[in-house]
Amino acid sequence: MNKFSILLCVATMLISCNKPAAPGMSEKKASIESSKYSRVKYRIDAHAHIGYDGFDRAIKIMDFAGIRRLVNLSGGIPGYDFEMMQTLSKMTNNRIVNYINLNWHYIDYPDAFQKMNIRNLNRAKSMGAKGLKLFKSLGLGIRYSDGRLMRIDDEILDPIWRECGRLGLPVSIHSADPVAFFKPFTPENERYIELLAHPGWSFYGKDYPTFEDLLAQLENIVKRHPETTFVGVHFGNYAENPDYVGGMLDKYPNYYIDIAARVPEFGRHNAKKMHDFFIKYQDRILFGTDIGIHSDSLWLGSKGFEDEPNDEDAIEFYRKHYKYFETSAVQMEHMTPVQGNWKIDAIDLPDDVLEKLYYKNAEKLIGITLMGNE
Repeated sequence: MNKFSILLCVATMLISCNKPAAPGMSEKKASIESSKYSRVKYRIDAHAHIGYDGFDRAIKIMDFAGIRRLVNLSGGIPGYDFEMMQTLSKMTNNRIVNYINLNWHYIDYPDAFQKMNIRNLNRAKSMGAKGLKLFKSLGLGIRYSDGRLMRIDDEILDPIWRECGRLGLPVSIHSADPVAFFKPFTPENERYIELLAHPGWSFYGKDYPTFEDLLAQLENIVKRHPETTFVGVHFGNYAENPDYVGGMLDKYPNYYIDIAARVPEFGRHNAKKMHDFFIKYQDRILFGTDIGIHSDSLWLGSKGFEDEPNDEDAIEFYRKHYKYFETSAVQMEHMTPVQGNWKIDAIDLPDDVLEKLYYKNAEKLIGITLMGNE
């Protein structure tokens, strides 16, 4: 039995004995909670991370939270784990779809590196991959053998961006973000508690590029490859500055954003300003949450030292997103407390804009349909 078969057998066994959704929660209660602030019946969560043991649990949470389709940005690499993730997706009737990730081996050998990843992109596309996800390790963690950090705009990656454009695969990319992780790791840092829980997230000092340099590198590839669609995740990688994000959207028709794990940050801005932003760029923004789901753990935008969340917490996490976008609530509690001790004001978007945010933009960009009849 090969490695893939063994992993698939293990994953299947884990799915069959997965823990029940939301201990103590009835389906009736969950349905009421998920629809409390819900002017749109179903949505596509275009930014999630599902472990191979989390697919069954994800479907249960999706059903309770009004999520019809979910995009797993941690789909893996062909020849390693992507095939298994695709098999697990099919077991959900493709309600969960996968993005591919790059293989960073052989970066010291550009020709081999490029050919390997271009081959992987084509193979993954033929198997149903919906896009490519780049993590912030590009620019901050991937290094050549001589110790140099690979830049986001390194020319070695240009053929890969071009191939994504040719194949119609959108590129979701996390660069820098948030600003606080590039400031001194002290009690005065707004994300100090979060950094205490994840000290490796601090990129202050050492040989790391500045926050501004990383954003400039990202802009270089968006500008250089107009034939390729890029999605700046986490509100365009700069939720602290909607004006900058709007400027990127104005300059580059091939640039989109998602809102994953950054409602607490951009929600700090004036509600009228954010309402107008979502109206102006209503065709360019994807709904996503950055939820992470495994059989034994959940990730609700981030995680600190709090107790392990359960499925009911996940549904509340979604509900607070809906409350922000669908009501005019003032000084509401946001969905990821570890990201900051403040409250936010909701923006009450009109129904037609909600539909674009929640699913129509994802349908257009990712090539899936809300009800799964593609």
